[in-house]
Amino acid sequence: MNKDHKYMNAALKEAQKAYDKGEVPVGAVIVLNNKIIARAHNLKTSKKQATHHAEILAIQKASKRIGDWRLDECDMYVTLEPCPMCAGAIIQSRLKRLVFGALDPKGGSVVSCQRMFEVKGYNHYPEVTIGIKEKECSDILTDFFKNMRNQNKSNNKFGIMK
Repeated sequence: MNKDHKYMNAALKEAQKAYDKGEVPVGAVIVLNNKIIARAHNLKTSKKQATHHAEILAIQKASKRIGDWRLDECDMYVTLEPCPMCAGAIIQSRLKRLVFGALDPKGGSVVSCQRMFEVKGYNHYPEVTIGIKEKECSDILTDFFKNMRNQNKSNNKFGIMK
């Protein structure tokens, strides 16, 4: 198994933790010198904080672990294409490389809705690899939202989506 698959599997384990908590199942890990230094998953709903995305939490943990905000020797593996907030945090933390699994056609800011890493003028641009374990990363999200829709239908005697 190559290293991209190995670390994306670790991110998928984090996504499963989010799923089990009723959170949108996105997981992230940050790697330095072939060692995971931070793991995180979405906690936006349970913590009632819009900024508690997996990527932001992983960046915070990695920065604390190495004692610096600059993560310029680190790679991030995340199961879903980052949103604008997370893409901005990746730029700001100077991550060397971003690897993600599934595209996010409704909010992705690397290739789907906008291309933040191609905007001229930023002082940092990470290397990007997309589509690692794409099916698995996509499937966990599809399953989560399908289950949410089914729960909403069963909780509504008229079968109307909320």
